Amino acid sequence: MLGICTRYAKDQFEAEDMMQTAFVKIFRKLDDYRGEGSFEGWMRRIMVNTSIEFYRKNLRTLNVVDIDETHEQEASTSFDMSSLNVKDLMRLIQNLSCGYRVVFNMYAIEGYSHKEIANQLGITEGASKSQLSRARAILREQVLKLEGYRHERNFG
Repeated sequence: MLGICTRYAKDQFEAEDMMQTAFVKIFRKLDDYRGEGSFEGWMRRIMVNTSIEFYRKNLRTLNVVDIDETHEQEASTSFDMSSLNVKDLMRLIQNLSCGYRVVFNMYAIEGYSHKEIANQLGITEGASKSQLSRARAILREQVLKLEGYRHERNFG
């Protein structure tokens, strides 16, 4: 469960705070679990929702980029993510600005639609799309830098 919170948090301390708050909610709502679906899935949903609530409560300024601008920035460069380990990817995601990180997690990992993200975060669907596009571009750039660094270190 800490891994879920870590994806949304800016650092380990914030992730631990999110997780602790979520576990308190879980214990308080144990009677609400109806046995439909897995218990882990039910807990996971509470962890995600608590992380999103934490973000909204401590709302930081979103770096909203115009959607047309993001399409121009899309890189056609492809890269092989098979050499990227989970730890590296988690670090790259955590280094995203808060707005980018939350939208990326909600869309790419949790499977929310842009409409759902917009409703949850109080932004427009276009802002959600632009945040995701920009987050992907930043992650792509960071992965390419990381791969370049590894290549230079191994062959340089």
